Amino acid sequence: MGDVVRRRRRGQGQRRQRQIEELLEEVNLDAAGVDIGARAVVICVPKGRDPKGQQIRTFSTLMPQLREASEWLKQCGVRTVAMESTGVYWIPLYELLEEQGFEVYLVDARKVKNVSGRKKDETDAEWLQKLHRYGLLHPAFRPEGAICELRGYQRQRSMLVKMAATHIQHMHKALTQMGLQLHHVLRDLMGVTGQKIVRAILAGERDGRALAQFRDPNCKNSEETIAQALEGNYREEHVFSLRQAVELYDYYQEKIRDCDREIERKLREFEPRARGGSLPTGKHKKSGGNEPQFDLRSRLYEMTGVDLTRVPGLNSYTVLQAVSETGLDMSRWTDPKHFTSWLSLSPNHRESGGKILGRSTQSSANRAATAFRLGARALYNADNALGAFYRRVRARRGAPKAITATARKIAVIYYSMLCYGTEYVEKGQQWYDQQYRTRVERSLRRRAAALGFRLVPSGEVATCPPA
Repeated sequence: MGDVVRRRRRGQGQRRQRQIEELLEEVNLDAAGVDIGARAVVICVPKGRDPKGQQIRTFSTLMPQLREASEWLKQCGVRTVAMESTGVYWIPLYELLEEQGFEVYLVDARKVKNVSGRKKDETDAEWLQKLHRYGLLHPAFRPEGAICELRGYQRQRSMLVKMAATHIQHMHKALTQMGLQLHHVLRDLMGVTGQKIVRAILAGERDGRALAQFRDPNCKNSEETIAQALEGNYREEHVFSLRQAVELYDYYQEKIRDCDREIERKLREFEPRARGGSLPTGKHKKSGGNEPQFDLRSRLYEMTGVDLTRVPGLNSYTVLQAVSETGLDMSRWTDPKHFTSWLSLSPNHRESGGKILGRSTQSSANRAATAFRLGARALYNADNALGAFYRRVRARRGAPKAITATARKIAVIYYSMLCYGTEYVEKGQQWYDQQYRTRVERSLRRRAAALGFRLVPSGEVATCPPA
């Protein structure tokens, strides 16, 4: 009896699904769905396209098999393909299909697996093909070829910077094991004084007073203080650890310089968009320790046509990170609100039954958003309008929300400058404070009028109306 009921329910579900499909409009008739894994690729094509009657086929991730999959899609008359962004496994097939002239939709796996009941790769591929056939999928943003190459070099460089930073921590550990409290008397171990002292230790120097003579004149602590911090136990195993950390750091610095050369070469390949070709003069931000060792500001100005480093919080390296992720064509986003929503810097308004469930921003690993957040964090002591806005929101809502709100403002300015080619004009903190005071005063007058009162400045004498 139970089997009969289950078959009846299954039949009712299939009939309901066919009725829904009849109501939907087929937008992409030549669509295919691809489920990608580490070892296999499962592809589903429309029914009746394969001469042998196979709607779903499985291929390995070896390149000859991927080429065979591409040829099979051509034989089946497929023009557009939808695939999930699974790790980095999708990249070889995506690039191959794009070179073969297919329209490839890269979709977020979290947005296509909301319906339960598909636990196999074949059913996943069939579901993707069905969604794409009815036009229910939206492709993820992927920049054009030249920007994509620049992004690859930039991401590789960021990874090398992080790995080099790990070996700086190893240097600190080795020095602490030797009893050297160098990090307490020097602001930066990788500065001029710190590097001279560390490399002198590796050269065999053990006298603290002799090492302290490498002190830079700009160092705050005296030679006597530095000499006391350099009295320790120079055991061979700890010196060996320090030597390996320094050698690995130098090795990564060499690889970072290789990335810088490739980034500079790629930036020169872009068609100049700057009017007149000369960088506007004026005060610009000091370069950081991890910035590429070439005139990055000029290269970015020639590439974008505007000086994005004039925006508070954005230096040359931050602009490079943002441009390599977003590209130069801002028409991919309809307006600044769409752009900040893609960055996950705008509130994620959730409402049900007239009740607001939440307005917090959605968590995201967007690298461009991270660059804007870092720029916003640097405005804590800035004497400008964005700095005043950051401090006001921070005092009222806390640092995390202030960083997000300020990063959104920076992103809007970034979008407008690239979209319309306008230059940033700083109006100053006093202008912002005056604008904020005007808004608050207007709000107070409106609230007082709603309660039947009238707002009067403190210097004036209010007269009571006759009874």
